[in-house]
Amino acid sequence: MRHGTQHADVDVDVHVVAAELDTALRAGPFHVALRAAITARGLPLQRVQHHLTRYGVKVGVTSLSYWQQGARRPQRAESLRAVRALEEILQLPDESLIRLLTTADESAPAERPSARSYRSLVEASGALEKLLAELDSPLDGGLLALGQHERVRIGARRELAGRDSQHIVRAHRDGVDRYVAVHHGDPGCVPEHMTVHALENCRTGRVLRHHETGVLVAELLFDTVLRAGDAFLFRYGVEDGTAGASGEYVRGFGFSGGQYALEVRFTEGTLPVRCHRFAQHSAAAPRSGRQELALSGRHRSVHMVEQRVRSGIVGIGWDWE
Repeated sequence: MRHGTQHADVDVDVHVVAAELDTALRAGPFHVALRAAITARGLPLQRVQHHLTRYGVKVGVTSLSYWQQGARRPQRAESLRAVRALEEILQLPDESLIRLLTTADESAPAERPSARSYRSLVEASGALEKLLAELDSPLDGGLLALGQHERVRIGARRELAGRDSQHIVRAHRDGVDRYVAVHHGDPGCVPEHMTVHALENCRTGRVLRHHETGVLVAELLFDTVLRAGDAFLFRYGVEDGTAGASGEYVRGFGFSGGQYALEVRFTEGTLPVRCHRFAQHSAAAPRSGRQELALSGRHRSVHMVEQRVRSGIVGIGWDWE
């Protein structure tokens, strides 16, 4: 009698799991459907990852866990390939999971694209021109860059938490008393919630924001008026933390100039699996100059140094597991 009861309970459990999966595939959201499918097949995430590698798709166990918890939504091309493979591995109807990514599940942060699109860079450039015109500021501001050191902080949610920048500049005309700082947040950021801090030899003036492109510009006022040939050092910071997971930090230069050093520091427990340097001659040009960079596990940071920058774009990108 006891054995009969156990078999009946197992049958009921199987039917309940199947019913939950059917409901989740029809109604979503994506992470609930994925979790129900994995549960129904009885596969640990390590086995799911193993099956994916047989399809030629590389996805970390951490990413799979984020997907089924609703902490992240697959969006990159490689991730969408993984979702289609999961439909076969988990014996689901074609398009059943992909369909849910385009409907429900908007509450989960999307994965950040691996690179800023040409369109986003061009739109940001147009917004920047308008903001600079509103501040009545020329593009170079009357200053030549001798050196710049940026420190970028990546937070516990893998977000761009903030950065601080130290500049050494030289005036090439008389009467220069300010610098206009530019910050371009990650997709989905909220410029209205960002703050600018004058840290050394300057104070904050007007701050303008462009919500659609995530661009912020801020006046940093010097307490002195520079004459042509005068050198000056100042430092400021931007607190961001308003977007989802970050995959790169990009810096654009309108003119050739001095040395540029970029350091990216990651919060403990959020180290990426690999990092690289890249460059672009312009927003429309392909990326080039890719170079793998060593990540210091002890200091949780990676850095690059450009001895003399050229006009264009340089940055550091990284891949999460």
